[in-house]
Amino acid sequence: MPEQISHRTPLSRETDVLTRGYDPKLSVGSARPAVFRSSTYVFSSPEAAEHAFDVMGGRAQADSRGVDLVYSRFNHPNAEIVEDHLVPLEPDAAAAAVFNSGMAAIMTAMLAVLKPGDTVIYTTPIYGATQVLISDFFGIFGVHSIAVDAGRGDDLDAAIRSARNLRIVLIESPANPNIVMTDIRRACETVSRLASGTAAQSTNGHGTTAERPLVMVDNTLMGPAFQHPLALGADVSLYSATKYLGGYSDIIGGVVLTKDAGLMKKIRGKRSLFGNILQPDECWILDTRLSTVELRMNQQSKNAKHIAEALNGHPKIGKVYYPTLFEDAGQRRIFDAQCDFPGGMFSIDLRGGKPAAFDFLRQLELARNAVSLGGVETLACHPRSTTHSAWKAADLDAAGIGEGLVRISVGIENWRDLLHDFERALEKPLA
Repeated sequence: MPEQISHRTPLSRETDVLTRGYDPKLSVGSARPAVFRSSTYVFSSPEAAEHAFDVMGGRAQADSRGVDLVYSRFNHPNAEIVEDHLVPLEPDAAAAAVFNSGMAAIMTAMLAVLKPGDTVIYTTPIYGATQVLISDFFGIFGVHSIAVDAGRGDDLDAAIRSARNLRIVLIESPANPNIVMTDIRRACETVSRLASGTAAQSTNGHGTTAERPLVMVDNTLMGPAFQHPLALGADVSLYSATKYLGGYSDIIGGVVLTKDAGLMKKIRGKRSLFGNILQPDECWILDTRLSTVELRMNQQSKNAKHIAEALNGHPKIGKVYYPTLFEDAGQRRIFDAQCDFPGGMFSIDLRGGKPAAFDFLRQLELARNAVSLGGVETLACHPRSTTHSAWKAADLDAAGIGEGLVRISVGIENWRDLLHDFERALEKPLA
């Protein structure tokens, strides 16, 4: 890839995402990147081929000569381009890697550092498949897991201090779907204190500072425009690119961003082994969406705020879950400290339980009953019977995912039209 253009002053995210890395001279003058549908690449020389495999195998470092492309399972031009453009979205990011789904991104980032006997702490509720990955799949291979309720900072601190062979602390904030926030900076500071304490290292089995536990944050629900985990101290920021990054509900993808280039090297090594890199066409589509992430998300957040606050207090709604409506002072403090705006997601708990929730979803006309989020269209779903249906009833109740809970991802439509759609659906009698 070409060298980064130097500037006298740092560029804003909105500018950097459009100008970083890409060199039109390498694409016959195309102002925007083309699609490179190729499985294999011709080496510039036998020496370059040898160097490429040495770098890929970890036997050498990339140098000023650059590294020839080899094979699209390992890397390809469209991946390099979109990865360059993703880095500016996260302050403090050193590198990005793209995957063929959000779950592939989470799995590969974790498997790059986990080994049997390690422990993973994760906040709950969390995306259902992520919980199955950690508690069920990793458990088969001897990885221990500890679930901590989202937002409970004292409990998370205690779990971090007491866990043996702690390797990863995985936080999803806001939590899916109850919008509870976890203090990312506090968790990072607790991990740092643990790693720097020699007594803790010797008695708790945490190893050397170089092998300290990593804090990973699934930032999908709040998105890259409003919350920046790496700037808050996290080591890894994770995204389902299907959501706000892609923005149009037409691609599947995942993204990992890291502060440390060495850690990213490990993650990319596992990606090459698993073969779960994002394909060229999807990389090209994702790259075309990045320049509008801030624009789309700002509109979605404004819309969601208008609607959530207007629905708050509706007689058929027991509670609206949204950051500007937090009643708990601790939750409000976390939101104020780590988020720029409240985002495009909220949930409502309907009086009348599952029948009321299903009837509300059935009556919607503008919003669509679907389980994804972050698209330009408004989507609504019933988590207890869909995204979190694999959970036990007791766990759902403990997490506040009740029979009447509906999760809503607000799009870029006119908010008044959406509010009218919700209010009309609420007023319809039960079917």
